[in-house]
Amino acid sequence: MGVSQALLSHYENGLREPGLSFVVRAADYYGVSCDYLLGRSMARDGSAVPADRMDSQENAELEKNQVVKAISLLLDLAQQTGSMQLPHEIEAYLSIFIYKVYRYIYMADPAGVEAVFRASHEQFEYLCDARLKERELRIRTAAKGEEGFGLTREELHHFPLSPNEISKRYPKQSGALLTILQQVSDSIDVVGNDNKRFFLKK
Repeated sequence: MGVSQALLSHYENGLREPGLSFVVRAADYYGVSCDYLLGRSMARDGSAVPADRMDSQENAELEKNQVVKAISLLLDLAQQTGSMQLPHEIEAYLSIFIYKVYRYIYMADPAGVEAVFRASHEQFEYLCDARLKERELRIRTAAKGEEGFGLTREELHHFPLSPNEISKRYPKQSGALLTILQQVSDSIDVVGNDNKRFFLKK
């Protein structure tokens, strides 16, 4: 790629930062996009760049479509394992999440009647959180095909789930899922780095 082994080692170890021309050459060499190489996208072709890095006018519609497509792909991945329980557990988890968010929106309406719901606005959040944690435990168990927590043991078909494999397996649908994974990865990385800086200062 036109650089010495020593310089390449400096790049790899973070002692030096490569110039733009090297990044382009490296992307061409590996057959990937510069966005993928720089960690801006989980898709090798760079298609899964989060919406907040794009034109703001396109964001709302794009994000809505991405969530719907990503959920559909997630449920398909669960079904491909051959599990009868995993898709149901994921749907139940998402249903609780939808209920919880709806209640937040509903509470903001001054004309909203609380009696519509059985759980009061003081209680529902805690009850939902408890159910979400229970479902998370069941999803983890079902994803392994194990028994426990009301689930039965299943023989599952496991297959590679790396971003590259997802892109190959679902070339048209993978962009939505990978974009969301990238967005969340970026957001929790920022929180993690902020906490790390805080503790280092201490």
